[in-house]
Amino acid sequence: MGNYTYLPEFHIVSVFTSTHKSYFFNLFIFLYLTGLLANSVIITVIFLDKHLHTPMYLFLCNLSFIDLCYTTVTVPKLLYMLLSGNHQVSFIQCITQMYYFYGFAGTEIVLLSMMAYDRYVAICKPLHYHRIFSWKHCVQLTVAIWVAGYLNSLLIVLPTTKISFYYSYTIHQYFCDAKSLKNIASTNKELFFIVIYAEVFILGYCPFLCSLMSYIKIIITILKIKSSDGRRKAFSTCSSHLTVLTIFYGSCTSLYMMPQSERYKILDMIFSLLYTAVTPMLNPLIYSLQNTDVKMALKRFVWGKIKQNDTK
Repeated sequence: MGNYTYLPEFHIVSVFTSTHKSYFFNLFIFLYLTGLLANSVIITVIFLDKHLHTPMYLFLCNLSFIDLCYTTVTVPKLLYMLLSGNHQVSFIQCITQMYYFYGFAGTEIVLLSMMAYDRYVAICKPLHYHRIFSWKHCVQLTVAIWVAGYLNSLLIVLPTTKISFYYSYTIHQYFCDAKSLKNIASTNKELFFIVIYAEVFILGYCPFLCSLMSYIKIIITILKIKSSDGRRKAFSTCSSHLTVLTIFYGSCTSLYMMPQSERYKILDMIFSLLYTAVTPMLNPLIYSLQNTDVKMALKRFVWGKIKQNDTK
């Protein structure tokens, strides 16, 4: 694994850990706890409400679980650094964080494209929906999505272990990711770049194009519906997912396409915050606010708890 046994610990330096630590601590703990609560509520409601035991909400439950774990990989470590002032991260800790971070990220990318395809079949081919998305197929797809995400993560992490770091051990980011390690690497970067470009195409652009094609066909189908009420109902079933898709790909693309320069450092930190902490918090809120079925399930869940307390 390269010369990692001779490496000192990496030093994490970012805008979030350098100044106004108390402000950033309060901000991140708010984002983390809000996301934790919101995603836990979505998972609980889908699990308990039989009306939501459908393929669409099985995927949504997986999305909430991913978002819950996604922030847990990065934010608690940042909170520890803000509290303790210890910004040192060992090579093993860094690689482990990268593995789980890209595992959840890759799984979410594939899952979002599958959710787009689910809406495409439901709106454009409704008669074939239950055959294509039977429970057996949904379980198989869910397993395949998770396997794809973590195989992709392994392909990113393994070349990283071969990189040598001779000149700097300072990571200008608040967590370990491929971009930050690439910026301080000195040798053995060729294989790393080949793998990164390949995985960006396979697990980045391909799922994005699938999602884009699905929604183009969905919009064309919706526009052909003569009834305005029918168009509204059809669009309402996929508007929340389209919003989540836009925010996720927008923040992800902005983060990793940002030029490496001092003038863009603040923007880089802002987009990393949006990508890793804000988006996972917003996803359940978007689904609960825009999705009628989820709102009704939340009401049933809350009223059921209130009635249980009244009968005691």
